[in-house]
This record gives sequence, C-alpha cells and structure tokens, in this order.
Amino acid sequence: MARLRKRRGRRDGFISFISASSMVGIALGVAALIVVLSVMNGFQKEVRDRMLSVLPHIELYIPGAAPERVVEQWQRFASVAERNPEVKGAAPFVAAQAMVVRGQTLRGAQVRGIDPEREGQVSDLPQQMVSGKLSDLKPGSFGAILGSDLANMMGVKVGDTLMMMAPQGSISPAGFAPRMRQFTVAGIFSSGHYEYDSSLVFVDDEDAAKMFRESGTGGVRLRVQDMQRAPQVAVELSKTLPPYVMASDWSRNNRTWFAAVQTEKRMMFLILAIIVAVAAFNLLSSLVMVVKDKQSDIAILRTLGARPSVIARIFLVQGMLIGVVGTIMGVVFGILIAYNVDVIVPFIEGLLGVHFLPREIYFISELPSDPQSQDIVVIAVTSFVLSLLATLYPSWRASRLQPAQVLRHD
Repeated sequence: MARLRKRRGRRDGFISFISASSMVGIALGVAALIVVLSVMNGFQKEVRDRMLSVLPHIELYIPGAAPERVVEQWQRFASVAERNPEVKGAAPFVAAQAMVVRGQTLRGAQVRGIDPEREGQVSDLPQQMVSGKLSDLKPGSFGAILGSDLANMMGVKVGDTLMMMAPQGSISPAGFAPRMRQFTVAGIFSSGHYEYDSSLVFVDDEDAAKMFRESGTGGVRLRVQDMQRAPQVAVELSKTLPPYVMASDWSRNNRTWFAAVQTEKRMMFLILAIIVAVAAFNLLSSLVMVVKDKQSDIAILRTLGARPSVIARIFLVQGMLIGVVGTIMGVVFGILIAYNVDVIVPFIEGLLGVHFLPREIYFISELPSDPQSQDIVVIAVTSFVLSLLATLYPSWRASRLQPAQVLRHD
C-alpha cells in the first residue's frame, strides 16, 4: 500500500511538473511576443520620427505646373490650408532630381528648394545643421546645404563648390547640352537617417525654380499638430483646395517602407506565436495524462451521479486556469522588460562586453521600445484562445469515460 502511494505521488508530481512547464512556456511565449513587437514598434517610431524631421507631414503640389509660378503663388494655397486648425506651419518647396559633380565624383541627389526663413515651421532642419547656417541660403547666391554622408562622399566642406546638373537641357546645332550650374556649399546637416543624409540637397526655392523650371515640382509643405492624423487632414484639405491642387501625406509618400514594416511585424507575430502554440500543446498533453491517471476517480464521480458535462467542466477549468495564469505572468513579465529595455540591454552589453548596435554601422545605436496596448491585448487573447482550444479534447475525453469499463479493469 505504501509503495502504491509512493508511486502515485511520483506520478502526480510528474504531472504537476508538466503542467507547471506548460504554464511557464505560455508565459515565456507571451513575454517574448510583447518584447519583440515592442522593440519593432520602437524601431518604426524612431525611424519615422527621423524621417519626418526632414520630410513634411503633408505636401500640396500642382502636377505639371512651372515651379516658378507655384513659388510666386504659394501663399494663396498656404492661407487656405492654414484655416484648418490642425495645420501649424507652411512653407514653399521645389522638388527635383539632379546629379551633383565634384571632380571625378558624381552622385544622384534629391534637390529640395526651400524658404530658409519658413523652413523651421515644417521641419527640424535648422536644428540639424552641423556646419554653416540655414540663413546662408539666399536667393541668387546658388548655395547648397548637403547631407553629412553626401558631403563625405563628395569630399566637400562649407565654402567648396560643386556642379549640379538638371535632367533637362537644351538642344542646339551642336547637340544636346545639359543644364548645369555651379553651387557653393553653404552648410551641412545630419538627420541621423542615412537615406536622406546621403541623398538630400537643400537650396533656396527661387534658385531651384530657376534651375529646374521644366523638371521640378513646386508646392507647399505643411506640418500638422498630430502626425498620425495627417492622412485625414490631407483629405480635408483636398475638399477645400482647388481641384488641380494635390494633397499627399507622409504615409502615402513612404507607403512601401511602412507596408514592409507592417508585413515584417505580422510575420514575426506568427513566428513567435508558435512558442505559445507549443506550450498549449504541452498543456494538452499534460491534461490527457491527468485524465488517464485520474480515470478511476472520474469513474467514481460518475457512479455518484456526476454528469459528463460536470466532468468536462472540471478539466476545462483546470486547463483554462493554467492558460490564464501563464498569460498573466507573461503579460506582466513582458511589460516589465519592454518598458525597461533601455536599462536591461546596456546592462547585458556591459556584462558581455559587446555592443548589439554599433554606432559606426547602425544609425540607431540603442534598442528603442514602444509597447502598444492593442498589441498586448491581441497577444493575451491569442494565448487565452490557444489554451482554451488545448483543453477541449482532454475535457471531452474525460466526459466520455464509461465508469463500468474503468472500474472493471481497475
């Protein structure tokens, strides 16, 4: 009898260990999902904010219109846009593609003609200047402000000159001659985003309109109170502006990049959800073992009058309790890590003597984290649903046991 009790105690202890491991597995899976998605949200927010420190929230432009004409009349469109309470700044712009040449070095560039006095209302460019001043851009001086990486590629500094070639040119008896103009480097900026620091060139809007009078696009750049509402504000402005004026917001202009990030986030969620699914499968296995081990007790309960639904409910509650406790533990643990990534990661880096994001390689040298409530809710609900599904079969199996057959074999 004592040996039987000892064997039964070992079996109960093993089943308890399996149940506990299922609970810990669910908690780890939930925590991993919360931390990874929070870090991905942080990267997206960091990159987006750095992009929008240079790019406008909304652009108003007239397709096919001469930039010089738009620059002369931009205040008329800006005054209409500024009637919207969400708009807090407006400035003219001219956008074009060009080639910049310095000696034997030739690079493609995105040229932006701006008004130096008003640019601070729509971007953070004045605060990003590392050399020179934005006010050094004056009409007729043909000065240029380059991104730091582009300046390094071209090997130029403030005061140096470079040639800028427009896509269009003129046809003469001697053939096609591209339109070229010498520009003087008036300053260098650094936004912290390599794509823009290596390709953007800012010049005065009047100089840009003269240089790119056939290939450029002129319009008005707007900054709104809440960047997340930029698409709605753009739609509202489209209704109040003339029909030939187009309104484009930042999410539309960078649609490919944001779509790629969202796809990557969904795939990462599906991949890491497998951890929770494995833990749920362990929960199913442990409950099946419990049903097998407790079939004599189940048969006795049935002979005492317990209905199959009552038996099923017992195991359903047991499995759901494991799933709920594991999910709560994972949510709490994941939130604690997600909100303290800026402390935990430097500690691990100092402990191991490594740097996960070297400054010379990545423009973001620290792991950002941005936990979002909707992600946490989706993760918790997913974990709970998987745990609930894992309890259905063992509960059904327990309710289908026949007391007479079980007691006959025992």
